Amino acid sequence: MDSATQFVLGAAVGTAVLGRRMGVRKAALTGGLLGTLPDTDVFWPFDDPIDSFVLHRGVTHSIVVHAAVAPILGEGLVRLVSSLRDARIQTYLAVFVCFATHALVDAMTIYGTRLFWPIWDEPIGVGSVFIIDPTYTVPLLVVFVWALFLKSWTPRFGKALSVALMLSTGYMGWTVVGQQIAKSKAQAQLAEAGITPERMFVTPTPFNTLFWRAVAIDGSRYFNLYIPLLGGEESVVAYMHPRKPQSIACWTGNGVVETVSDFSEGFVRFEMNGKGVILSDLRMGLTPQYVFRFVVAELQGEKVADIPPQRLRPVRGAPGDGGWLWAGVRGDRAVRPVEADAVVSLADPRLASAAQASAPLLC
Repeated sequence: MDSATQFVLGAAVGTAVLGRRMGVRKAALTGGLLGTLPDTDVFWPFDDPIDSFVLHRGVTHSIVVHAAVAPILGEGLVRLVSSLRDARIQTYLAVFVCFATHALVDAMTIYGTRLFWPIWDEPIGVGSVFIIDPTYTVPLLVVFVWALFLKSWTPRFGKALSVALMLSTGYMGWTVVGQQIAKSKAQAQLAEAGITPERMFVTPTPFNTLFWRAVAIDGSRYFNLYIPLLGGEESVVAYMHPRKPQSIACWTGNGVVETVSDFSEGFVRFEMNGKGVILSDLRMGLTPQYVFRFVVAELQGEKVADIPPQRLRPVRGAPGDGGWLWAGVRGDRAVRPVEADAVVSLADPRLASAAQASAPLLC
C-alpha cells in the first residue's frame, strides 16, 4: 500500500497496543514510524532496475525477520521511554505487529510480498486491493488525526479506534469477496466465448473495489475484461491486445525477460519503441500505461541484441479515464477511450477459433 496508508495503519496499531502506556499521541507517532520502516528497502542500492523491481518487498517485509528484529527495536524503545520499562513484552509485541501488519496489507496488493523469507522465497500477492484505496485508509486517518490532539487515553477514543480498525479490517475482507465475484463473472464470460486462458488474474481498478479488471493470457494475445460489480453481464467490456509485435515474434527473450516473467508469473507483454524492445508487467497499471516498463533489448536489422535494462518513467492515466472509471463504479457499461480500438465482442465465434491461431510461431 502507499506510504500514507502504512503510516496511519502503524499509528492505529501502535496506539491500540501502547496508547495506554506511553500516551496516545506518542504511541500514534511511534507506531506510524514503525509502520513505514519496512519500506526503507527502496533506498537499497540495487545493481539495476530489474533487481530493484523484483527484490522490493523482500527481507524487510518478511514476518520471520520481523519476529527476529522486534525484540531488538522493542528493547530500544523500552530503554528510551520510561513508561514502557515494565511493559517489555507488550512493547516487543507492538513493534512486531506494526511491522507485520505493513507486510500483510502489502500482500493484499498484486505486487507480491515475500512474507516468509528466507523459509519460503516466493512472493505472495492476493491482488484484491489497489495500492491506494481511500475507503481503507480514511477511518485510520481520522483516528490518527484525533490522536494528535490527545495526550492520554480516553474511553471515547478507544471506541473510535476499535471501530476504525474493525472497519478497515472488514473492508479488506470484503475486497477478497469482491475479487471472487469479479473472477467468477470473468470466467463465465470467457467460457461462454470458448476461450480457455492459460492464466488469469483479477484486481480492482484504481481507488475502489466496485470496478474490477481481469487479465487473461491466451497464447500470443491477452484480454482485458473490465467488470462493474453493480452491473450485469452487458456492462462487462472486453479488449484484446497482442503480447508481442510481429517484428520480434521469433525472439525468445533473455535473462532479464526470464527474471521479470518469473516474478510477474508470466503476465508480461512486449512492444516496440523505435528499435527498442519494451517489456511490461501487465499486473500493475492499465493498458498501455503500465507502471513497470523496461527497455530490455534493441532491434538491429533482423537480430534482437541485449542491452542494459532501463526502466521507463510511468505515465499515470490516460484521457477519458476519469469518466470511464466513475461509470464502471456506478455499474454502467463504458468503453475506455485509450483502448477503444481493441474492443471485442465475446459473443463473436471467431475469438474462440483465433485461440488456436494464437499459438507461438514456428521459427
